[in-house]
Amino acid sequence: MSFYSNFQSDKCPGTVNGNPLNGLNEKVCIQAKKIFDACIKQVQIENYALASGTFDPEKYAMPLNFISARSTGEKSTITNVNVERLADKQGCARVQATISIPVEVVYTDANGVEGIMTTSISLNEDVLLFVPAPSIMPFTIEAQASAVAAEGNFDQGVNSFTVNVCITAILKVAIDVELLVPSYGYCAIPPAQDYSKEVCAGFFELPLYPKGKNCNCK
Repeated sequence: MSFYSNFQSDKCPGTVNGNPLNGLNEKVCIQAKKIFDACIKQVQIENYALASGTFDPEKYAMPLNFISARSTGEKSTITNVNVERLADKQGCARVQATISIPVEVVYTDANGVEGIMTTSISLNEDVLLFVPAPSIMPFTIEAQASAVAAEGNFDQGVNSFTVNVCITAILKVAIDVELLVPSYGYCAIPPAQDYSKEVCAGFFELPLYPKGKNCNCK
């Protein structure tokens, strides 16, 4: 079972039914990341030359045939961050940064053997964001991003791929804070339900012995 199975409790996350104030019993201090501002950018870049990365397997037969490329799921990194407060726009700043997105390229070699090249895609951002006033605890600029490419080809000269890639990137202004929030108390944690393919479903439901029935063979 899980929060989203048939476990019945008003101490689980989910849709609020009735008065949302019902059950509130305390104010609690939690450690959380407060997002002061954020923005999203979605771009399509054609003929993006990927840097040559790590090949798995290490040996492969040329030429390589591009299949697909997408984010690995690892966290994007952010570098070259520059925040310039704007005198004519109170609380606003120009934020410049480079976001590096880990990606995997799936390919087949000349022998039909499938492989993966691990590399990254870089995106330069130059945006306006709200930044909080100076405080003892400094704010940070963070990024989340993903990328996918359905089209590409292998460039043997640079031993890498050129792709048409779609990128979604989110920049955030954040501070780790102690936040006071209303609380319904602790969550009720349901017992775990072991996964099973139920390969014997239908068989175990049969009766152990056939039901007796009078018959007339005349």
